[in-house]
Amino acid sequence: MDAARLTRIPVFASLEPDALARLAAFAGEESFAVGAALIREGDFSTELYAIEEGTADILQAGKKLGEVGPGDIVGEIGVLAKTLRSADVVVTSPMLAIKVSHWEIRRLSSDVRERLTELVDARQAAD
Repeated sequence: MDAARLTRIPVFASLEPDALARLAAFAGEESFAVGAALIREGDFSTELYAIEEGTADILQAGKKLGEVGPGDIVGEIGVLAKTLRSADVVVTSPMLAIKVSHWEIRRLSSDVRERLTELVDARQAAD
């Protein structure tokens, strides 16, 4: 993956070039059609997704909690907290996402992991 693509995601935008290159070497790309479940509530948390294109609804026990779109990260709560998925993420417009596994997250700098943790804390405080 081209490291420059990662800079479109705010949490990765300020990474040093070597950290971007390292992450780009391991990150993958996935496409999802409308209606696809990007994440399923109750599943094991093994990766997070950074949305490049498209939108999705966040649902918990069938109730809509919010929406996500380009630049947003989903799946980080379960990965960082090492818990099961806390919600469904269902695609509402064709999506292109960058997939980062828990193994790659371990390789990220402490600064990036801290920013991801801040995202988790903010989402949990909003609930």
